[in-house]
Amino acid sequence: MSTRSVNVGICGLGTVASGLVNIINRQSALLRDRADADLRLVHIGARRDNPVCDISPYRVSRDIFQVVDDPEVDIVIELIGGTTAAKELVERALHQGKHVITANKALIAEHGNALFALAESKGLALRFEAAVAGGIPIVKTLREGLAGNQIEGITGIINGTGNYILSEMASAGRSFDEVLKEAQALGYAEADPTFDIDGTDAAQKLVILASIAFGIPLAIDAPFKEGIDRVGADDLEYAQELGYRIKHLGIARIAGEKIDLRVHPTLIPEQKSIASIDGVLNAVQLEGDAVGEVLMTGAGAGAGPTASAVCADLIDLARSLGAGQNCAIPALGVPLAKLQARELLPREAVTTPWYLRIIASDKAGVMAEITQLLGEEGISIESLIQKAPERGETHVPIIILTDAAAGGAMQNAVLSITALDAIQGDIVALRVEDFEEHGS
Repeated sequence: MSTRSVNVGICGLGTVASGLVNIINRQSALLRDRADADLRLVHIGARRDNPVCDISPYRVSRDIFQVVDDPEVDIVIELIGGTTAAKELVERALHQGKHVITANKALIAEHGNALFALAESKGLALRFEAAVAGGIPIVKTLREGLAGNQIEGITGIINGTGNYILSEMASAGRSFDEVLKEAQALGYAEADPTFDIDGTDAAQKLVILASIAFGIPLAIDAPFKEGIDRVGADDLEYAQELGYRIKHLGIARIAGEKIDLRVHPTLIPEQKSIASIDGVLNAVQLEGDAVGEVLMTGAGAGAGPTASAVCADLIDLARSLGAGQNCAIPALGVPLAKLQARELLPREAVTTPWYLRIIASDKAGVMAEITQLLGEEGISIESLIQKAPERGETHVPIIILTDAAAGGAMQNAVLSITALDAIQGDIVALRVEDFEEHGS
């Protein structure tokens, strides 16, 4: 009995695509055994070759849409990035009856609702494991491994660039600008690192995870986000003095009848496992009503890890096709008709403890004024550090940890304190998460 064939076309030949070609070249026998099919790479679409992989055995077109239009291709793998041409490519493939695999988080977060609806209407699969957290199989874990759980919360370090920058700043006391330049030189950060720095990349990934976890439609603008550029080396040092680490987190939680979705720098107690995840690693902590806490960590980007996730989708899909099932598992865990939109918890209502760094005049009465303004908003102080002034300096840093306070109250307090004559520069206000109320 001959082994059936599943023909694959790859669009793009960048970092992830070249990693995928290398896996196919190196592990063809293993892939065949695990897919119960001969996975034949028959067509690659790329504007230029990539010297890190051997594509000589394959048909190559400079127009990626020739791959989509190739009648021999059963599964199209979209690895070109962006949302314009990629969206057109995926739609065209689905209209032609081809299954699609993508690593494109922006495409899924922004256009996933419509694309999944199209795939569902055609009885086709649109798979996207590689779109979130690189080599960590978080989509499959949420959608399948923990399908018997009500997911109550997700906490993730889901942008390796930001994690690398904060880790290096914390370990060596280096400046943000210095570490960013190093990250770019090492290939961890893009030439334009805006989406990594301002939280956009993490927010796109969080939208996808929240949709699967909570059964809600994808909503690209749902999370509020803050970047890491306001975090200084001093903040990382002060946090460590207080027993915390600062991480850039994506947080998604059930909050009564609402959903809490946010991305921002956060203080975490140093004894928590996720606080120790450094460098370019990602980590996702899940809280399920049956399983409890699950922490998954690993490489969140790069050729090998992300291509590994693409291969997982490819093998799953090939197995389903062999069993005569075109789309056995709904893309977001349940059929699209079962997704239910839920109201978002306003950022002003999200209640957590806070870290404040205030630069104030070193004179009597200033601390009393600050305490009074916090008290007027119902905010009490948990702990406080006031540094001695440097020689010749007239201002000193005041570090405050507060008890839990709503975002709106803290915003009002910060505005009032900033208006004092004794205050110099902007106040840094960061949320603190101890996870104790969330089962961690």
